[in-house]
Amino acid sequence: MNDPAFARTRENGTEFTNVAHSGKMIRNANSVLIRKAYDGTLSNRLMKVLSLVKNEDANSSRGNRTVFEGIGTNDGKNLLKGFDFNSRSQLTSVLQAPFVLDTATGKVTIEDLVPLDMLAYPQNSTHVSFRTGFLNLDFETGAFEITYSPVVTLELDMTVSSPEMLPTAVPGGSGTQFYFFLIEFMQEVNGVQYALNDGKFNVLSLLDVD
Repeated sequence: MNDPAFARTRENGTEFTNVAHSGKMIRNANSVLIRKAYDGTLSNRLMKVLSLVKNEDANSSRGNRTVFEGIGTNDGKNLLKGFDFNSRSQLTSVLQAPFVLDTATGKVTIEDLVPLDMLAYPQNSTHVSFRTGFLNLDFETGAFEITYSPVVTLELDMTVSSPEMLPTAVPGGSGTQFYFFLIEFMQEVNGVQYALNDGKFNVLSLLDVD
């Protein structure tokens, strides 16, 4: 614990613990959406990115660098932008329609969407749903608040529409703001829509960090 020969090991361990704790904060704060779209590599992939975010901390000495400080930089934020929680189904490969994010409200608008033409959907699915999450997370204290949009569900057909997903409120508190976008596929049987069991085609993407 005190041997100078193991100073680097202790420093690495301290920073590893901070990164692991920060990853757990994100997963816990956004568990409602994550359980809809994730894969078995999520924890490790998220930790890998957060370790890079931690490296952007230029204010702390080695062994004391934190995600809290790193995420305060533009480079730290950019490292997390576009992170896909389900590596088997990434936003850029599933949605081929333009969309706009309003960072003031967390609203996402998909412009002129034609589901059959602009979505890569799994076999036997009949409907698609969209939902957004707006998270405010303080990595220093662990405090967070998250709000969600109502679910917007569309039939997988050739109908043109521009769905809007607006969170019910702007989350309070201080910290870093995260904007999540969920795409979930379903199958309708006898008028009832069922989520596909494996969820491997569902998308959850971190659109922006502010």
